[in-house]
Amino acid sequence: MTQTPGSAASAVHPPSSQLRRVVGASLVGTTIEWYDFFVYASAAGLVFGKQFFPGLDGTAALLASFATIGVSFIARPIGGVVSGHLGDRFGRKPVLVGTLLLMGLSTVGVGLLPSYASIGVAAPILLVALRMLQGLSAGGEWGGAAMMSVEHAPPGRRGYYGAYPQIGVPIGLLLANLVFFAVSATTTPEQFQAWGWRIPFLLSIVLIVVGFWVRARVSESPVFEELRERRERRSAPLAEVLRKNRRELLVAIGLFVANNMIGYILIAFITSYGTRQLGLSSTTMLVVGMVGAVAWGVFTLMAGRWSDTWGRKRTYLIGIVALAAWCFPFFLLFDTRSVGLMIVAVVVLAFGLGLTYGQQAATYAEMFPAPVRYSGVSFAYAFGAILGGGFAPLLATWLIAVTGTSLSVSAYMFLMCLVTLAAVLALREGTPAEREAFVTAS
Repeated sequence: MTQTPGSAASAVHPPSSQLRRVVGASLVGTTIEWYDFFVYASAAGLVFGKQFFPGLDGTAALLASFATIGVSFIARPIGGVVSGHLGDRFGRKPVLVGTLLLMGLSTVGVGLLPSYASIGVAAPILLVALRMLQGLSAGGEWGGAAMMSVEHAPPGRRGYYGAYPQIGVPIGLLLANLVFFAVSATTTPEQFQAWGWRIPFLLSIVLIVVGFWVRARVSESPVFEELRERRERRSAPLAEVLRKNRRELLVAIGLFVANNMIGYILIAFITSYGTRQLGLSSTTMLVVGMVGAVAWGVFTLMAGRWSDTWGRKRTYLIGIVALAAWCFPFFLLFDTRSVGLMIVAVVVLAFGLGLTYGQQAATYAEMFPAPVRYSGVSFAYAFGAILGGGFAPLLATWLIAVTGTSLSVSAYMFLMCLVTLAAVLALREGTPAEREAFVTAS
């Protein structure tokens, strides 16, 4: 770990009521952010091909839709750099409010966007532009939410409290699938394609109001307040990370690759795979996805707690080995078309996803010194997402089209697991005393 030993006891930890408020705000904010993000991913697999790429055949239109998901990942590092710089210079809280508003307004914009039939080629262009704005927001959101939870947490419990913004991802996925399930169940296929798909996007305006109110009430990170008092903020935090913490940056990027790639198989790919390749209904696939989201959330929270006891590295190692071992059985079970076996497949997959995700906030925070932490964490998260999940649905669809077998996607998943395994083995986990010194590290 890259900490300078100091006096952890000198840090001022907030009272339990304030800690609960901060953790709740981080959870609500990330849930809203990822609800917006996953609503888009679900719509890309179900309707965007017909709405925005009608001139292409079925597979080509789906590939184009999934490509727009990947475009947002290109914007993520930019969002991470900008948000990280602002968060390290001016505070975590104002940046988090800004990213929430940007994500919400972009999502509502997609819900209001005319189709290709109405405005021609401007429709997919505007769709990509709005998706880029979502990517800018996502690039800065996670790092800030994670830092707020971890930097407010008491000694010895950063893994547990840091897991709360993490479970915003599966909860957001669950909400997105629930809303799509409700809309698809109450509309005809024609109505869903014509206007029903817009409802989940427009509902985001309600979530924006709730999230803004919750986040506006929390206090600034005590770590940032201490840095401000000591005047230890950096004028170019990312440049310092790239100069002094390159090894930590590479390891942090590698830690996220497999989790993000396989997560997007669960998030965005299996719905279209089940409906197009296996001939199952979209409602069936949404239910399977919701079960996976619930299991992912449970195991993520458990992993955060376990990492405080077992250590971050051991928890990661168990998780990545589980993911690697399940890559091929996952699709073998899926291809049976048995809903029961498909649920088994996603629940076991969720175990590995949870154990490679729950402790990520605490692990990342402990890898970078406090004055440059937001920048280092956001940059690593964004680039890990690009290398992992950015184009995973697109590549998975292409692999099946070329090879004719889902086992090619399993091989792709396994390869990403090897990358993350190497990062886990390279992770330097500090002693408990070094981990507690992170509050005042400079």
